[in-house]
Amino acid sequence: MARTKHHREDAAQHLTAAVHRAAPTDSIAAVRQALAGRELDDTEIVCVVDENDKLLGVLSFVDLFRLPPEMAMREAMRTSPAVLASEDQEKVASIALHFSLNSVPVVDNGRRLLGVVPAKALLHILRHEHIEDIHRLAGITRETSMARRALDTPPMRRARDRLPWLIVGLVGSMLATFVMSRFEAALNEKLALAFFVPGLVYLADAIGTQTEAVAVRGISLSHIGIARLLAGELRTGLIIGVVLGGLTFPAVWLTFHDLQLAFAVSIALFVAGGLATSIGLILPWLLTKLKRDPAFGSGPLATVIQDVLTLLTYFAIVSFLYGH
Repeated sequence: MARTKHHREDAAQHLTAAVHRAAPTDSIAAVRQALAGRELDDTEIVCVVDENDKLLGVLSFVDLFRLPPEMAMREAMRTSPAVLASEDQEKVASIALHFSLNSVPVVDNGRRLLGVVPAKALLHILRHEHIEDIHRLAGITRETSMARRALDTPPMRRARDRLPWLIVGLVGSMLATFVMSRFEAALNEKLALAFFVPGLVYLADAIGTQTEAVAVRGISLSHIGIARLLAGELRTGLIIGVVLGGLTFPAVWLTFHDLQLAFAVSIALFVAGGLATSIGLILPWLLTKLKRDPAFGSGPLATVIQDVLTLLTYFAIVSFLYGH
C-alpha cells in the first residue's frame, strides 16, 4: 500500500545483497559445493539468475539439501514474486505472507537481482507496522520514531500528538448531543429511554473496534476483495446483534415491563451490530484507497460515526414504536 509518510520505509532499507546466486544450468550438487565456506546474510533461499543477473526463480535451502544432487536448478527452482527497491515495506511483508516466503527477492526495473529482504527484516517490519497501528488506532498522530516511545516524550508533545483526533471526537460528541436533543419530547415522556443510550453506544463502539482491529492490517496484508470481506463482516455483525438483542430483550421486558422498550433496545442492538462492523471495515478500506494508512484515524473517526448512527437508529426505532 502506498504511503506519503516515511519515504525511507521501503524495501531498499532492509535489503541485503549477500545472497547466493546460481545459474539455471548449475546442478544442485554444484550449488551445495559453492556454498561451502560462504558467509551469507540470508540462508533461506538461493536465487537463480541468468547471464544478465535477471531473476528467474528461487530455491529454498530446505529443497536444496532435499532434492537429488544431479538435478539442474532450472528444474528445481520455483518462480517467485519480487519487489522493487522502492516498494513500501508493508507491501513487502504482505507479499511474504501471501506467498509463504521467508525472504523476498528485490529487483530493479529490469528485474535484475539486487538482493533480498531476509526473514529477520520481515519480522522487524511486521513489528514496526503493528506499533504504528496501535498509535493510530488510539488517535496518536505523530509519525516519527518518538511517537513509538509515547511514554518517553514530554507532556506537551504527547498532548499535541493526541489532540487532533480527540478534537474530532469532541465535535462528534456535540453532534450526538444534538441528535439526542431532537428527541427531547420522547425522553421527557419516558425517561427509561435514556438509560440504554450509554450501553448501546458502548456496544456499538466495542463491535466496531473489534472489526477495525482485524481490518486495519488485514486490508493491507490480505488479497481478498472488499465485497467478500464486507459480506463476511456484515454477517458477523448481524449475528452478534441477534445474540446481544436476544439476551437484552427479556431482561428489559422483565425489568421495565415495557414490551415496546424491549423491542426498541433489541432492534437497535441488531442494527448497530451490522452498522458498526460495516463502518469498522469500510473506513479503513476507504483510507487505503485514498493512499492513507488504514489505521490513520480509523479508530477515533469510526467511533464518532458509530455513535451518531447508533443514536439515530435507536431514536428512529423509538419514534416508530411509540408514535413520536
